[in-house]
Amino acid sequence: MKNNEFFTTAQLAELLGVSRIAVFKKIKKGEIKAEKIGRNFVIRKKDLGIILGKILTEDQKSEIDKTITRVINEYGETLKKLGET
Repeated sequence: MKNNEFFTTAQLAELLGVSRIAVFKKIKKGEIKAEKIGRNFVIRKKDLGIILGKILTEDQKSEIDKTITRVINEYGETLKKLGET
């Protein structure tokens, strides 16, 4: 495990422009995926895009697909008619 693969909570807080406490709260809520090493949490740098909301997780993609399918099933005919105008 290399140190340059991770952010500390302080580094991530500075990068996001929030307090360390805010980062800890997001970790506790599961909004930020972190690993505990000793007494400290670290966040993988490769997860930064997900944290910033720029990359969708597989769960998010699946939720979007389910929503699209439901909308098409419920409003498919209406959407077709709107597309014809």
